[in-house]
Amino acid sequence: MKKQLYLLLLLLSTAVFAQQKQVVTSIDTIKNKIGAEFKLSIKTTVDTSSKVIFPKLKNFGALEVIQSYPIDTVKMDGRYELIKKYGLTQFDSGRYVIPSIKIFIDSKPFMTDSLLVEVANVQVDTLKQKMFDIKDIAQADNPIGDWWKYLLILALIIGIGAFIYWFIKKRQEKKLQEEIYKTPIEKATSLLDTLERKELWQKGEVKAYYSELTDIARNYIEEAIEIPAMESTTSELIEGLRAASVKKKMTLSQEIIENLERVLKQADLVKFAKSKPLDFEITEDRNKIQKAILTLDNSIPVEVPVEEDVLLNEAQRQKQIQIQLRKQRNKRIVTAVASVVFLLAATTTFFIVTKGFSYVKDNIIGHPTKELLEGEWVKSDYGNPGIIIETPKVLKRVDLTKTLPKDGMALIKEMQSFAYGSALDPFYLMVSTLKFKQETQIDLAKSMDGILQSMEVQGAQNMIVKQEEFETKEGVKGIKAYGTFSQINGDNKSSAKMYYEALLFSQEGGLQQILLFHEEGDAYANEISERVLNSVELKQASK
Repeated sequence: MKKQLYLLLLLLSTAVFAQQKQVVTSIDTIKNKIGAEFKLSIKTTVDTSSKVIFPKLKNFGALEVIQSYPIDTVKMDGRYELIKKYGLTQFDSGRYVIPSIKIFIDSKPFMTDSLLVEVANVQVDTLKQKMFDIKDIAQADNPIGDWWKYLLILALIIGIGAFIYWFIKKRQEKKLQEEIYKTPIEKATSLLDTLERKELWQKGEVKAYYSELTDIARNYIEEAIEIPAMESTTSELIEGLRAASVKKKMTLSQEIIENLERVLKQADLVKFAKSKPLDFEITEDRNKIQKAILTLDNSIPVEVPVEEDVLLNEAQRQKQIQIQLRKQRNKRIVTAVASVVFLLAATTTFFIVTKGFSYVKDNIIGHPTKELLEGEWVKSDYGNPGIIIETPKVLKRVDLTKTLPKDGMALIKEMQSFAYGSALDPFYLMVSTLKFKQETQIDLAKSMDGILQSMEVQGAQNMIVKQEEFETKEGVKGIKAYGTFSQINGDNKSSAKMYYEALLFSQEGGLQQILLFHEEGDAYANEISERVLNSVELKQASK
């Protein structure tokens, strides 16, 4: 019985093993460099009717999938051999396990083998790096700078805004002169002349011509005879005109009313039935409208206006003109300002898209350290023992003797300090020299600690300090401290991350100090610091 059970277990394990071997896992290499590709291959052989699903994963354990290759299909003896490859990588060195994953064949899961791979560091040998020739001399930037270009763009934008204002003003004045008329007949005849100058029907725009022609007639009848001509149909208009002529005792002939009715009906056919009258018919219709308007105006009984009414009407007319002029002036101003703002916004957007926001901020809005860097530098001698240094601005003398303790001042024979800016500015530079009354052995490291402690007393917090030796071009050796600190503004309690550099040199009877700091990450300030420190020359102390 035990033997049979053992054979049964052996057969089951063999079957399982055979089943698992339907999926074969392999990799092109087990050791690779950081960022290099491991090619993982998963192979299975199935019937032509089988359905195989390979997983879509972004990561295999700690390895990232950078490429999922198409499935390779090979037909062999009536079966398919499917090969799926994945490109894997890792950007940290170490050993990693590619875990088992599930492959589904006809909805049944099959597990792949897990693999161990190693990601090695890339060794860099600076002695084997390829050497390159010295670059050619680069063309220096124009010392004048590019400020004139931005001034020209600003002048152009303002000029365009002024032209838009002038152009709109002229058009509105002309339009106002055309629109303000003393009487309805003056308005109608003026509009008829304007219509003829447009030459609409000669250009084939017959419908537009008849529409304006009849609108002029209807508008005149509505204003002069006071009937709702614009809203009425042709028949309603003619009926209302006959009734008004009786009520107002107008002397109108039947011919005039019939001619007006014919033109209005002709216009209706043109607008709604797409009728196309001949050229001479169009001319006759225009003449009929003009004659009808003139006849209507002459037939209206003339009322002798009272002088007061005339003056009142003229005053109201002048007041209305002033109101319209004021509205138009305000409209011109708004349009001109909006145009200038739009042009400024469009220009700024163009530079942001093409040059980047930093370029716009530094060159158009302005950047203080950029202006310092690109300004005219000054090379001068400060203090005793003298420090010859090149700076973007002339350093001004400052008095630091009041900040030192009295016992310390008793040892000092002479002290001179020069600075640009203040301790709260985004860029600060100070040069200081002193001579002792007696020859003293100076410990530069301890002196540097004193300088850094004084910075902390003045408000520097969270200081990070690094020190190294420093040597000038003439071979004078000193000590350099550099790092970062947090600058707290006592007024608004704001904080800024600052980068600092301090140089300290000692000579017989003298001490020379250079201190500068600026906002961390300011590329222009970094260039200023590098140029300043590279220019340092020291004079021998005089006794």
